[in-house]
Amino acid sequence: MDVLSPPIDIQQQATAQLIRYPPTPPATESGSRRESSTSSDFKISRRPYSVDEPNPGGSRAYPLPPKSKPDNKVLAEDLKTPDNHVVRDPRLIRLTGVHPFNVEAPLSDLFNEGFLTTKDLHYVRNHGAVPRVEDSDIMDWEFTIEGMVENPIRMSLAQLLKDYEQVTYPITLVCAGNRRKEQNIVRKTKGFSWGAAGLSTALWTGVVIGDLLRAARPKRGARYVCFEGADKLPNGYYGTSVKLNWAMDPNRGILVAHRMNGEALPPDHGKPLRVVVPGQIGGRSVKWLKRIIVTAAPSDNWYHIYDNRVLPTAITPEMSADLPDTWKDERYAIYDLNTNSATCYPAHNETLSLVQGVESYQVRGYAYAGGGKRITRVEVTLDKGKSWTLANISYPEDEYRLAPEGEELYGGRIDMSWRESCFCWCFWDLDIPVSQLQTSEDILVRAMDESMMVQPRDMYWSVLGMMNNPWFRVVIHKEGHALRFEHPTQPALIPGGWMERVKKAGGNISNGYWGEKLSGEGESVVEEESTKEICMINKEVKRTITLGEFKKHDGEIEPWFVVNGQVYDGTKFLQGHPGGAASIFGAAGQDASEEFLAIHSENAKAMLVDYHIGSLDEASRVSLADGAADTTRSLALRPTFLQSKVWTKATLSAKKKISDDTKVFTFDLEHPEQTSGLPIGQHLMMRLRDPVTREAIIRSYTPLSEATEKGKLDVLVKIYYDTPGKKGGKMTQALDAIPVGHFVDFKGPVGKFEYLGRGLCTISGRQRKVERFIMICGGSGITPIFQVLRTVLTDREDPTSCLVMDGNRVEQDILCKEDLDKMVTGKAHKCRLLYTLSQPEPSWTGLRGRMNRELLEKEIGTCKSINGEELVLICGPEPLEKSVHSILKSMGWKDDDVLFF
Repeated sequence: MDVLSPPIDIQQQATAQLIRYPPTPPATESGSRRESSTSSDFKISRRPYSVDEPNPGGSRAYPLPPKSKPDNKVLAEDLKTPDNHVVRDPRLIRLTGVHPFNVEAPLSDLFNEGFLTTKDLHYVRNHGAVPRVEDSDIMDWEFTIEGMVENPIRMSLAQLLKDYEQVTYPITLVCAGNRRKEQNIVRKTKGFSWGAAGLSTALWTGVVIGDLLRAARPKRGARYVCFEGADKLPNGYYGTSVKLNWAMDPNRGILVAHRMNGEALPPDHGKPLRVVVPGQIGGRSVKWLKRIIVTAAPSDNWYHIYDNRVLPTAITPEMSADLPDTWKDERYAIYDLNTNSATCYPAHNETLSLVQGVESYQVRGYAYAGGGKRITRVEVTLDKGKSWTLANISYPEDEYRLAPEGEELYGGRIDMSWRESCFCWCFWDLDIPVSQLQTSEDILVRAMDESMMVQPRDMYWSVLGMMNNPWFRVVIHKEGHALRFEHPTQPALIPGGWMERVKKAGGNISNGYWGEKLSGEGESVVEEESTKEICMINKEVKRTITLGEFKKHDGEIEPWFVVNGQVYDGTKFLQGHPGGAASIFGAAGQDASEEFLAIHSENAKAMLVDYHIGSLDEASRVSLADGAADTTRSLALRPTFLQSKVWTKATLSAKKKISDDTKVFTFDLEHPEQTSGLPIGQHLMMRLRDPVTREAIIRSYTPLSEATEKGKLDVLVKIYYDTPGKKGGKMTQALDAIPVGHFVDFKGPVGKFEYLGRGLCTISGRQRKVERFIMICGGSGITPIFQVLRTVLTDREDPTSCLVMDGNRVEQDILCKEDLDKMVTGKAHKCRLLYTLSQPEPSWTGLRGRMNRELLEKEIGTCKSINGEELVLICGPEPLEKSVHSILKSMGWKDDDVLFF
């Protein structure tokens, strides 16, 4: 390297100053882990360096990047621009026309990629043309460290790799203009319209800038570090600055980076060298780095002064042109990010059907803070801020802190275990009952960081439209049998969003009420909501129906049923019912009041209006009630126990404890030769009475016992006990409380899936040939999976293969493990059984972690099914089901190939 002042041994100086970080570990044995690219035998190469991917067979607790698209190319719209050498993804939304290239990903696509963003969808902020750097020139790229330093340095990228320790950090970059479109609708700013996807997270590999600065030895009086890139613009090269004490502070984690997600930097992201400043606006992370200048004052670069500022809100775009001193006032410069959050799901214009029996919806989004602060709470309100509910927060960044000492990734040590600073976004979610969404006008979210800085209710408009962070509001529209969700804006010139709609209608968005009149706000009180009754009848219907007419519809053609004396025609809902058409057929010609009201949500009850066809006359109601109460059984012994239209009693004969909260309940059927009559893959309903209120408690279960087993029925039940401050499961505790010898009512079968054997199954009555089952479960969700798996593996002629993934918290939570292990022994050609634990003991030898994207991508991959040959069966806790479903959809799996029991 070249020295710009009296000579100094830079390698010796750099090594001597590496007092904060231990030396790079020695190269590891071949085959056990990738060799360190910074070990002593590193050889400078003048060819493009390749991606050092982690050993795919290794076990890592932290996320790795999704795979980039291999088929991206130079796009047609770029061929006539200076960027005709840059490969890009066509999904990116261009915010400033064809050139320069300023883009964000569609918000849903960004969120679906997970914690880490591929280079394909990472947002881009370019002020001009992308400097062209040939692969053969990468290692010769030079930059300088100059200004107020004792030892100015000129260094090539090859020397940076050879002489300095490399680290790899996950870092979220956020454009200061994120969410600017909202400000532009209120009042036009001087900036273009970013949506809510002006942020991305990647794994950045490089050298801690403090190591370089210590080698250069800043002089007394130095206070700032300026950066300058190679992108020549109308007002000079792009440049900016940060404070020197930040750059020297290892907690700040500022890097000079040369890799992104393990690959050489792409052109749009600074190829071959850039600065990455965690916790600050993206505009401080200079790309195509050429100069690091230590100074006594902030940068005087045009782009540092006239960009990335929040001027006082009273200054208009017109006024700003004549206020040079205001622009130069460092008090208005943006460095650390402010606290912000956004809702990603429901997506803009997403609809939620009210006829699918969905009881709750998981609202999801992201949040971030600045300056290394952690987001400590995210809150959601459905009543415009009168009351708030805490959302769940996940911090994938923390998983990297658990990496073993000295572990390397992409040539850099994951040096995070000691640092408490947060460099990345986090994710939040909240399950909201659909009944609450139906009665709400909007969903608003706000976040708070560890310094108690909370997102404001209202917008702070400024001339550049930066740092926009008011509560993120999604409007709820009731449209027919569905809810439609509307985000505030869409990026660039894309039309849509409630802000645009309200403004076009003459609303004043900055009136403190989001531009909308809140009719009846004063009269809306909680007490009224708690006593509100759900209307289940169509008041326009005046038809009276006799019992004789009603009983003509007790089959599968035009099935009618009664709830509270009212008659409903279930024909239109046969395909849409989540429990399958059998659930409606079972109620046909019956008084289903008790069953319907015990099982269904407020949302489902409100939907009955659309199926209401009339009322039973009084005499018919009495007659039907008498018939329903008659439990007299025929003297003839029935070969099968379950009946679809009649509750049948079985006697509890034994309880067997499986774990602290799980038992197998054994029931005696009506006679020793009787079988359950339950098809494989379907479930039955069990009914008990609340010991206090005598109200019916009805739940669905899948028994463990085989369909051919005679005289007995075994049901595995996880018991949810009451805990301080939280009520447990009503049904499971009632079942646990009844003594041996007590009767329990059964009815069925119900369910839309049935396995007929040898790969043939039916879904909602339609046959399908399956070659491979992918079975994902957790907790007591193993029971329907167990039924299907046992049928496949006990039939030697069944060619169907199975992958079973059973996720739990600890080993004791794995239900039926002994039976499962025995079942698959000697059948490795036919079934692969995987257990994964989120909180395993040190002695656990199976997989570790949750059912995350990395695991599903590795074990399942994208859907290869063309004619339905592969089918995913899922059963488990609701969060698991929702998470797996979301991940599979993002991996290309269609809903037709995913079935929930």
